[in-house]
Amino acid sequence: MLTRLSPAVCCRLLLSPFLLVLLFVAAAFSAAAAEEAEQKLAAWKAMYQDKIHPIIESRCLECHRGEEAEGEFDLAPFVDGDSAAAQMDLWDRVAKRIRLNEMPPEGSPQLTDPQKSDFYRWIDSRPEQDLCNQLATDETQAWYRGHVMSRRLTRTEYTNAIRDLLSLELPAGVELPSDGGGGEGFDTTGDALFTSAIHVESYLAAADRLIEQAALDIATPSESLSEREAASQTLRQFARRAWRRPPQDAEIERLLVLFETERAAGANFVAAVRQPLKAILVSPHFLFVVESEPEEGGVQRLTPHQLAMRLSLFIWSSIPDEALLAAANSEEIYTPEGLRKQVRRMLADPRARALGENFGLQWLGLSNLATTATPDSELYPEFSSQLASDMREEAVRLVAGVFREDRPLLELIDADYVHANGTLAKHYQLDVPADAPWQRVALESRRRGGVITLGAVLTASSYPRRTSPVLRGRWILEEVLGSRVPPPPPGVPALEEAHEEGKKLSLRERLEVHRANPECASCHNRMDPLGFGLENFDAIGRWRTEDDGFPIDAAGKLPSGEAFSGPEELKQVLLRRQDEFQRHFIRKLLGFALGRGLNKFDDCVITDSLEALEANEMRAAVLIETIAASYPFQHRYFKAAAADPSAAAR
Repeated sequence: MLTRLSPAVCCRLLLSPFLLVLLFVAAAFSAAAAEEAEQKLAAWKAMYQDKIHPIIESRCLECHRGEEAEGEFDLAPFVDGDSAAAQMDLWDRVAKRIRLNEMPPEGSPQLTDPQKSDFYRWIDSRPEQDLCNQLATDETQAWYRGHVMSRRLTRTEYTNAIRDLLSLELPAGVELPSDGGGGEGFDTTGDALFTSAIHVESYLAAADRLIEQAALDIATPSESLSEREAASQTLRQFARRAWRRPPQDAEIERLLVLFETERAAGANFVAAVRQPLKAILVSPHFLFVVESEPEEGGVQRLTPHQLAMRLSLFIWSSIPDEALLAAANSEEIYTPEGLRKQVRRMLADPRARALGENFGLQWLGLSNLATTATPDSELYPEFSSQLASDMREEAVRLVAGVFREDRPLLELIDADYVHANGTLAKHYQLDVPADAPWQRVALESRRRGGVITLGAVLTASSYPRRTSPVLRGRWILEEVLGSRVPPPPPGVPALEEAHEEGKKLSLRERLEVHRANPECASCHNRMDPLGFGLENFDAIGRWRTEDDGFPIDAAGKLPSGEAFSGPEELKQVLLRRQDEFQRHFIRKLLGFALGRGLNKFDDCVITDSLEALEANEMRAAVLIETIAASYPFQHRYFKAAAADPSAAAR
């Protein structure tokens, strides 16, 4: 007669004393580690209460309290260690401003050396959070920031997809509405990509004309292939490319109904096939980035075809090609080596230009240069739409080239070359033939090279009739270093109104009047010196040595005490702050890739990317690899399907 053994008896029989010891030791270590982490967090909170909060009360709250807090830093709510721990990300921004001597601002009571020491020791002892293999979910009260919506293709992505699918450009007269921006400032953000009636009308008009113009590979009926079979084969092949996955049999059957209806109405075979082909192009499976939501919800890994689509949108701003679809079919894309192989292949492809044209222009704020750059034609008759187009092209080639050629990322700050054709080279006074094609031109000096001296950036950050050290300095702070600059306070007079009776003032002297206002000084002391470092460039990016009769003074001194003069020395200042640039650049690239705003769960990807750069001689391509292999890129959080309200009654 057999006797049922209790779970406890089974455990005693199956586990040897040695294994029990190992389990006990492992459990003890785990408990000890958890206890140590709790103790560190408690000590960090206590230090805030004892050392940091008194500093904030005495030195910060006068300016950083309430809705009108300067720099959007409202520090009043952080009254104890628990409230400080709830917003850990904020303290990185505060610490950066203090380390650069930007807070407290000049003219305010400064922190003593012991106070600075306490603050630095507190921020540097902040406990680390292990969030690397998680996403924001309902349970974290921030699911909406980690949730990627099933969005439509952007205008750029749709245009590129049509190009790669049909080898056609968007038909003349068919224009899609422009896209908004969200998340980290990119049009790939799902919650900003609404679909309007105008979109639908444009998609229908485009599909009708594109299918009529396209040289499609339509299977022909034969003795061994009926009309229905030939149509099915054609539709299946086209849908697989357009929908970025193998179509289901039921989907093909629905398309064949449309084919048969057209044939019954008298259309010939080719005309009848074209109707379901048009339907494929206006299907949500083509127009949207569809990542099907499972009923159970939760964090799910993307299917291989969904991952292929994300990767293709990231690098090409387009749909996958045959090689990428094959890697998805075989699930090779799931393996580290298979994924790396695809990334390297895709970066070598001309379509990777999209990293400059889509990501790069949006990061630099140059997407609408043709309409936003409006130099006064009387003062700058040399400026033309063609010159603006060449400036835009230079920016695209710089950013795309750093990735495609796997060049050091810091060449975006300081490069010994520019990309130019004959027209742009003449504008920059470079020794290149007037009819020269686009090429990389080596520089004799470093006053040009990198994004801050791009003609497009210098023009976009100027006014129609003059340069603006304020706009240029703000651009460097926000787009290169990732610092946030608040809008000016109300009631500040325009710069042109600043004057002294009977005396003509230089631009620098007029800005000094602004900085005399304490409300303005805290921001202008950060921005203006950076902008003055670029004053040798006029409002359309040409080199100059004087302005309105005054010799150019391109010197600047930052609140940190760093002094410099001219663009070459300014770039060295930025290189000394390369950690800020790298972190900000990676944030922008990751936000573009994920199509949403970032949160604390994404910080591990930024850290991993920084480490990968350091380990790979700062080569830029490793950023694409690291992001593509990251947990947030390969996973998605889905909200669980809503329960049927009638189910409980049944």
